[in-house]
Amino acid sequence: MFSRCLPIKNQTEDSEDEEKNDHVVLSASSFLLKKKNKSSSLRSSIHNSILETIGQTPIVHLAPNSPMNQTTCNIYLKLESENPGGSIKDRLSMAVIEWAEHFGKLTKGQTVVEASSGNTGIGMAMVCAKKGYPYVCVMSESFSIERRKLMRFLGAKVVLTNPAHKGTGMVIKAKELADKHGYFWPNQFENEANAWIHEKTTGPEILEAFQEASIPMDHFVCSYGTGGTLLGVGRYLRKHSPKTQIHICEPSNAPMLYSDIPTRYPPENSSSSSSSNSSSTSDENGTKQHQYPSTSFESPHPVWRPHLLQGWATDFIPRLVSSATNEKLYDSILHVGGHDAIETAKKLARTEGIFSGTSGGGTLSAALKLAQGLSERSGGKNIVVMIPDTGERYLSTPLFEDIPADMTPEELELAQSTPSTPPPPPALPHVTKQATEWVKKQAESSKVVIFSLEYCEFCWTLTSFLDALGVSYHKIDIDSFIYAKDNIGNYYRAALCEWTSCATFPQFFVAGKFVGGAVDACMMWKKGKLQKMFKKANVKSADGNFNNYSGDPFEFLPKWMTQNPLRSK
Repeated sequence: MFSRCLPIKNQTEDSEDEEKNDHVVLSASSFLLKKKNKSSSLRSSIHNSILETIGQTPIVHLAPNSPMNQTTCNIYLKLESENPGGSIKDRLSMAVIEWAEHFGKLTKGQTVVEASSGNTGIGMAMVCAKKGYPYVCVMSESFSIERRKLMRFLGAKVVLTNPAHKGTGMVIKAKELADKHGYFWPNQFENEANAWIHEKTTGPEILEAFQEASIPMDHFVCSYGTGGTLLGVGRYLRKHSPKTQIHICEPSNAPMLYSDIPTRYPPENSSSSSSSNSSSTSDENGTKQHQYPSTSFESPHPVWRPHLLQGWATDFIPRLVSSATNEKLYDSILHVGGHDAIETAKKLARTEGIFSGTSGGGTLSAALKLAQGLSERSGGKNIVVMIPDTGERYLSTPLFEDIPADMTPEELELAQSTPSTPPPPPALPHVTKQATEWVKKQAESSKVVIFSLEYCEFCWTLTSFLDALGVSYHKIDIDSFIYAKDNIGNYYRAALCEWTSCATFPQFFVAGKFVGGAVDACMMWKKGKLQKMFKKANVKSADGNFNNYSGDPFEFLPKWMTQNPLRSK
């Protein structure tokens, strides 16, 4: 498999050899490593590609005895949310794609497929968008909805898998799709380019920052998902800062490393099948060959359980993590509960203004417990903590479960403490006979007519509702550009408002008769009145039965609207 047989550069080669192999240095890492003026800001530079802005993320100090850090240790947060795709996974996404390009494993226009809990998926969608590759992310349905939307916004497709199939099921599905359709599958759980990018960028960034500040780097704390950060940064620190203690975090209810039970991997020369079950086949000589569902595991890990830390510890120990274990790249294993991670992320936001997801909250929670122990004994007390992503991709998860969308009683009381004086209405010109005639002529031009504002959500409510019914209508956006000249749109608006005695939009007409606005139309449908009005005016849908619509028309009202019974809470 490509990810395990790449001609990876020997980890013991020195920097002079590195210079001789510039052709395999990725764009961002090359930019970072060769940057001459260390004091200039990467963010304020001019770049030729969004990919050049990956990395060089800031480190923020949480001082001892501060609201967030009530220990005697110095805690430093490496904020990977500052990558352009919002997470540390931007680094590996660029690495595996550009390395595959270099070694001819990815051809122009070929589709890329990867299994991801979301952060790698978003990073891959960003990289593939820039480079022109179609991208398909395979993700369990249990991961946050906003991650799907972010990927689709970047042009990717998202294939959802059964949550009961866990991470192993995601990997199997990605391989199935790659085999079936000829997609390129980087396999981030095995791909050494994943670790390589962290050894060449993340590790040096951190250590150089501490060396420039003349601060000893005593401890490094990170979690593991694929294991790329642990393996890459761990290799770099063992070589360049051997006194730094490395601590790896995992969920307290899925302690796979702590269990000392390894994940069993198929032999290097074994084949894998598209079936989710292991099976045996015979080669042309009649010799039995065992087939596995993936090269990444023989079966799920026995102590894994569902946890709240999205992106951490899938249900097998990746090969990259096993490599880190075999190379003795960490000194201790720290354990974190999901609720502790959530509370820490909230406190970090409210005391330091740093917006992290549950993943970062979990790593910091573990680091704070480590700091409490270090405070009671002598030795180095400078702790670097990886904060992998931003909280914005956790809005539909338990992290935001108790964050309301509607005003709280306290906020409502505050809102009611002043009169909420409405602003004055827009100044409309006087009503002219010509404008009145035009408005009435338009109202009678079709069986169903809507006077609307082009970007009004309530106007969209009415048009979306009528679209669902299959009812044709004539819509006049009275504020559109074509009515801007000589203020003609406002002359029409003034005439319309005087005729209907209504100042709001949309204004809905059936057979030339004013019906009301969006909410009026919804209420009339719910009471059966609008159906009768349509019948009398001979208004029909193409199928003659309003598309058999049986929903609640309030579904089309803005979801933020407090009065909407179907609103998003």
